[in-house]
Amino acid sequence: MTKTIDYFFGIGSPWAYIGLEPFKALAARFDARIEPYVIPLIEDNGAIYARNRPDARRAYGVKDLKRWAALRGRSLMFENRSALSDPTPAGLAVIAAHLSGQHWLGLTQALQEAFWTRAEDIGNGKMRQAIADAAGFDGADIEARTQSKEVLGRWESNYETAKAAGVFGFPTFRYDGELYWGQDSLPFLERHLGGEKLPA
Repeated sequence: MTKTIDYFFGIGSPWAYIGLEPFKALAARFDARIEPYVIPLIEDNGAIYARNRPDARRAYGVKDLKRWAALRGRSLMFENRSALSDPTPAGLAVIAAHLSGQHWLGLTQALQEAFWTRAEDIGNGKMRQAIADAAGFDGADIEARTQSKEVLGRWESNYETAKAAGVFGFPTFRYDGELYWGQDSLPFLERHLGGEKLPA
């Protein structure tokens, strides 16, 4: 029986970005299917946006992120980010790719890399289209699909599914009814996929 991992994430999350490659490799090793749930942070379940955290926690969070990025072989650009618009609409593009049977993981990676490595404004529709085109997608077609009832409906249902499951932050993986929050939880997911469910 094929194993399925529910993947709850946001395109604008640096943690989801730096954890994507090891997660893909882990899923491939266990021949597991990844079911994407692109969502916003769920504040009702306890999520706190970085901008709303105390200065001390925010400062430490940046240091921790840089350490993990180095460990994962990723470079992150923190400069010149104040002018970037909300990356949330990029999530709709990924949903559109997924629902139309396209390689949504490839588009996810292209958008996140543009946002976090080059500080490109993926909140801008023309920029998203250009990134999608460069990655081998039909950017205009994907952008047109983002405002369809099907895509917007999936965005809403993703949120409700995640909220009901107890998801709050990015990335969160769900396998066999168990949630694993954070890319640093991949070792726990790995053991579970291998048949060992650690006590919780």
